[in-house]
Amino acid sequence: MKLADLLMPADVSVKICGLRDAAGVAAAASAGARYVGFVFFPKSPRHLEIPLAASLAVDVPVGVCKVALTVNADDAMLDALTRAVPLDMLQLHGSESPARVMQVKARYGLPVMKAVGVADASDLAQLNAYADVADQLLVDAKPPKGADLPGGNGLTFDWRLLAGRVWRNPWMLAGGLTPLNVAEAIARTGARQIDVSSGVERSPGEKDASLIEQFVQAARAC
Repeated sequence: MKLADLLMPADVSVKICGLRDAAGVAAAASAGARYVGFVFFPKSPRHLEIPLAASLAVDVPVGVCKVALTVNADDAMLDALTRAVPLDMLQLHGSESPARVMQVKARYGLPVMKAVGVADASDLAQLNAYADVADQLLVDAKPPKGADLPGGNGLTFDWRLLAGRVWRNPWMLAGGLTPLNVAEAIARTGARQIDVSSGVERSPGEKDASLIEQFVQAARAC
């Protein structure tokens, strides 16, 4: 799958992240999500073991981008992951440096999305640095100090910080989005790509098909 294929549609593209079972994958695809995300981070309630992820990935419809979220993963972990799971993109959601982003791209030949946490204007400089090396940026809410999870905490940030911002590469908005606030988030930021995880769950790690449908419809209505 080519990155350009995901960005051609005029409406908003949605990524449903943290999927853990076939029902969730089917719900995301049926609702019209253009990305599905699988989490490989043991501290997360959305963590998947590689064999299960491989099984889920083969059932993702053609045209839906399969994304693996990792956190400061070493080459051994990424080697095992990419050998077993048919992926379209790697999402680096830890403290990976720009140099590490370049290493991952070169080693695996897959597009890389780099997540950057934002709490205030001082965090925006990081986005500029990663825009030079990543294929996409994911602008997420910065986790609280001492938090176990780098994302998926259900937190938002001041969306006005992103108003009028332009980077050389495509970017995706994340952080505390729900079917009720996604339209406002898009209006305030101008985002054309949206990522959601906890906002479409009935409990941590358990996706709700109805909320997924509502979220995608609300995003695309913008």
